[in-house]
Amino acid sequence: MSFDRKHLTGGVRAGPIRQEVRFLVIGRILGPIGLAGEVRVQILTDFPDRFLSLHTIHVGDNLRPYAVQTVRLDRGTAILKLAGIDDATTARALANQDVQIPAREAVELPPDQYFWHQIIGLEVWTDDGRLLGRVTEILRTGSNDVYVVGEGAGEVLIPAIEDVVRQVDLVNGRLVVHLLPGLEPEDS
Repeated sequence: MSFDRKHLTGGVRAGPIRQEVRFLVIGRILGPIGLAGEVRVQILTDFPDRFLSLHTIHVGDNLRPYAVQTVRLDRGTAILKLAGIDDATTARALANQDVQIPAREAVELPPDQYFWHQIIGLEVWTDDGRLLGRVTEILRTGSNDVYVVGEGAGEVLIPAIEDVVRQVDLVNGRLVVHLLPGLEPEDS
């Protein structure tokens, strides 16, 4: 599962091989609103206004497409009216399912900013040529993200700050870091 955020909250993990991401999660349906089939969506994107221009969304693990008839933003959530969802009972059946869009519809980011799915799975190398492992998870903290590299006892936490992250090479699947004092892996 990939999220349409520039930065990651905990819980999203990658396998050992990077896979092409076809869809991005931008929200999660919380449940029905009223009796006419509208649904309230928890916004899981750094770009909430993107909901205002949606024409089609894909819902759940089976990526069922729904045409978006109306959208309004309300206190940090989106209220959607979807074609074919005309009552509260049908809307309730969509609760707790992810709202996704094709990855090709992702917002274009400025240079040196990346989506979570672009970072997770990258090999992490130090600027002196040592392989630390792959980014398996990204944690959101108050000030910056933290890349979790490797697993178990060999896990290294890398702050996603300019002094540490020196290069992101998406073409070669590689992240180059400069380890500041205190960031060295335990076993080195």
